[in-house]
Amino acid sequence: MRIRIVILCLMLVGTAGFIARASKPEITPIRESLAEMPLRIGPWTGGASQVIESRVMAVLGVDDYVNRTYFSPDLFPAHLYVGYYQSQRSGDTMHSPLNCLPGAGWNPVKRGHITIPVNGGPAIEINRIVISKGIEKQVVLYWYQSHGRVVASEYWGKIYTVLDAVRTNRTDAALVRVICPVAGTDAASEADAEERAVEFVKAMFPLLERFLPA
Repeated sequence: MRIRIVILCLMLVGTAGFIARASKPEITPIRESLAEMPLRIGPWTGGASQVIESRVMAVLGVDDYVNRTYFSPDLFPAHLYVGYYQSQRSGDTMHSPLNCLPGAGWNPVKRGHITIPVNGGPAIEINRIVISKGIEKQVVLYWYQSHGRVVASEYWGKIYTVLDAVRTNRTDAALVRVICPVAGTDAASEADAEERAVEFVKAMFPLLERFLPA
């Protein structure tokens, strides 16, 4: 009986400690605003950040974002979107592009993963999808990033969010997405769009540590 009482007391103390930790406000490291993302990324030059409509912002629930198109020296465009969530406890969670893009009329026709070597760290595995609207096609590369971790799977991203909430009392994370248009209808045009998107990711990825705290 005494052993049962001791075990019960330990469980109550542990539960109380978990609740106390979970109820504390999240404190995230200081970071730069995504609005300060450089206009020059490698050989790419960006324009003004495109403002997201208030009704769309209400759905996204992001705390900070950059939504900008960059151009290579030969004027090939790469669209960058990074949406940062400081906390995901109050119901504001990251939305998968697979759910958002169809709402804009773009349908996924190919899905897979791609591994990209990046400077300053190991290669990253991210999502690669091809979307279409009529005869138009685009290559989309995207991933979820939190605390220096790159995750392709939306489900693993949510699992890590729960684990981080317990271990570090942080649920901040970001969705990073790069879109490049496919100029033609053949496989070569699609491969070229993917190559351009990968080139842009390689140049842009090292900059994220300034805006997404580890």
